[in-house]
Amino acid sequence: MAKKASAKADKPKAKKSKGAAGIKRKASKPSSKAGNAADALLKLAEHPIVADLIAVGATAAVAAIVKAKSDKAGKTGSTRAVKDAGKAAAAAIGARIVDEFKAVKASADKSAKAKG
Repeated sequence: MAKKASAKADKPKAKKSKGAAGIKRKASKPSSKAGNAADALLKLAEHPIVADLIAVGATAAVAAIVKAKSDKAGKTGSTRAVKDAGKAAAAAIGARIVDEFKAVKASADKSAKAKG
C-alpha cells in the first residue's frame, strides 16, 4: 500500500543560516549618552547668545529677501533671493560671533591685568 502525502511534506523546509547560528540579539535600550546629548542640545538652544544669533540671522535673511524683491520689481528670482538671504544670514551671524569673542577676550584681558 502507498502512503498518503501529508501537508508537511508539501512545504519546503527553511534552511538555517550558518553565519548567525549561535548569536542572540540583546534587547536594545536607549543609551544614557543619547539622553545626555539631547539635554546638552536643549541647554544650548536655550542659551541667550544662541537666541540672539538666530534673531540676527533671521533679520539679515529677511532684509536680503526684501532687498531682492524691491530690486527686481515683478521679476521672479526666488532661488537667487534665497541664496542671497542665506549668505546674508551667515555673514551676520559670523559678524555677531566675532563681536562676541572680541568682547570676551577684552574682558579676559582686563581681568588678567587687574589680577597681575
